[in-house]
Amino acid sequence: MTSLIKLVQKYWAALTLAILFTITFLSLTPITELPDVPGTDKTHHFIAYAALMFPVALRKPKHWLFIGLLFVGWSGMIELVQPYVNRYGEWLDLAANTGGLICGYVLAGIITSFHFTKS
Repeated sequence: MTSLIKLVQKYWAALTLAILFTITFLSLTPITELPDVPGTDKTHHFIAYAALMFPVALRKPKHWLFIGLLFVGWSGMIELVQPYVNRYGEWLDLAANTGGLICGYVLAGIITSFHFTKS
C-alpha cells in the first residue's frame, strides 16, 4: 500500500491530467443513450470527480486549493457545453461533481493520516 501511495504522489500530475481528459472526453462525446451500468448518473459523476481530486489531495502541491477550484469551474463549463454536443447539462451534476471533489480530498486526507501514523 505504501508503494502505491508513493507512486500516486510521484505521478500525481500525469494521473490527474489523464483522469481530467477522460472525464472531459466522456462528458462531451455525443451518445444516443446512456450505457447500462450499475448506479445512477449522479453516482458516476461523484466517483469520477473524487478520483480526479484524489491524486492532487494526496500529493497536495503548493496551489492544491486553486486546482480544486479549477476542477469545479471545469465541471461547470462541461455542463454548459453539453447541450451543444447532444448531451444534457444538469446543475445537479455540478453538485455531484463538487461533492466528489470534496470526498476525494477527505479520502486522501484520511489515507495520508493513516499512512503517516502507521509508519
